[in-house]
Amino acid sequence: MSAAKLVVGPFNRVEGDLEVHLEITDGSVAKARVNAPLYRGFERMLTGRDPRDALTITPRICGICSISQSAAAARALGDAMGLAPTPQGAQMAALIHAVENVSDHLTHFYLFFMPDFTRPAYAGHDWHDAVIQRFTAMEGSGARRAVEARAQLIHILGLMAGKWPHVLAIQPGGVTRTPTGAERMRIIATLRGFRRFLEADLFGASLEEFMTLPSQDALLSWDRGDAGLFLRAAVSLDLADMGRGAGRYLSFGAYPLDHGFGFARGLWQEGALGEVPLDAIAEDVSHAWMLGTALHPAEGLTEPDHEMRDQAYSWCKAPRLAGLPVECGALARQVIDGHPLARDLAAQGGGVLARVGARLLEIARTQILMERLAQEIDPAARFMAQGNIPAEGAGVGLVEAARGALGHWLRIEGGRIASYQIIAPTTWNFSPRDEGGQPGPLEAALVGAKVRTGEDTPLAVQHIVRSFDPCMVCTVH
Repeated sequence: MSAAKLVVGPFNRVEGDLEVHLEITDGSVAKARVNAPLYRGFERMLTGRDPRDALTITPRICGICSISQSAAAARALGDAMGLAPTPQGAQMAALIHAVENVSDHLTHFYLFFMPDFTRPAYAGHDWHDAVIQRFTAMEGSGARRAVEARAQLIHILGLMAGKWPHVLAIQPGGVTRTPTGAERMRIIATLRGFRRFLEADLFGASLEEFMTLPSQDALLSWDRGDAGLFLRAAVSLDLADMGRGAGRYLSFGAYPLDHGFGFARGLWQEGALGEVPLDAIAEDVSHAWMLGTALHPAEGLTEPDHEMRDQAYSWCKAPRLAGLPVECGALARQVIDGHPLARDLAAQGGGVLARVGARLLEIARTQILMERLAQEIDPAARFMAQGNIPAEGAGVGLVEAARGALGHWLRIEGGRIASYQIIAPTTWNFSPRDEGGQPGPLEAALVGAKVRTGEDTPLAVQHIVRSFDPCMVCTVH
């Protein structure tokens, strides 16, 4: 039996503060430890400030998913105020948020995930030349088209949110700007243009046709567009079996509206859907460079351990739900929302194919949702409700970023922020072990990954890591 150790990282393209420590036995990963080596401390920056400062500061956690942080902060502050957005304010906030999430998914597929398949190690596969043409970094025709389409889509944010990233448009009572009738038509026209790109380039067919795929087998038979090119690679490399998950999925509910969610809230485990036991969330710090014990985020602490004890190996805490790790992201959302394709992808193992396939599915479904939200804009309605900041209070803001479940827990004392705790999607997915030794979702998914002779950055490991789409600055906020 041959054994070795390997440290893989950084994983660049989005931002690279990630190390994966691997123990390799007989050519495959036997154990993985995921290290977030950067500490940032946004939670501590917020203590003592005016509660409204959270709306300005938390979006600066990340330049990729800043609207997600903004939406969570607004929800937390609104909860503490006892203030809900107006129905039209909630719809416009959902549209603004959806634009960012779709942009994230598109960027992940074209610029972060698919370029790994252009590597010389895959020369000889019948799809390799086409992948080079479409996805080579800075040169691929598909990547260029995606960047152009994304830029056009983000014009909606310039129109309704003033800028992107780090917008202040989403507030506890709704959104700051009432669209005119002409602006409604511009939004609708922009979404029509984005649909044309999706149908011509990404899917090679109508969104509705892709959305009706009922199973993993049906997905793997899709041969059109850039999605079809990915699926050709997925079949030949058996991405369905690579990086399998544990089958426990969490969603806080995407795009909260006056009448429900755009995509449902829930917890999926053991093949069944249930309610999210929010009181059962705890952040374990046994293997993090943090002081304290496992606490619910409403009572949580962010106290760095400057001694950096040996048992710990990451700045990332280990969030657990009823004592168990859970996976979040597009696959989780679509499983919990009940889409047959997502449910079958999860049932077949929930690996690399499932995570990326679910992102493609969610792009199509979110486009349909955005089109509906745009059609329902009523310029004559109220887009903002007013309220007062309490001297004492607490609130929670739960949203779905592109990468999954994002929660902000706020406590106000004496008119100031007494505590602010955040659990980001990558904190759930890239968490270290907990006190019971349970690995986080990525750590577990990496076990069994193949490491070929001479690989210092194993391709299988890269595919698995990128299938979760890490955002480490959010992880350690």
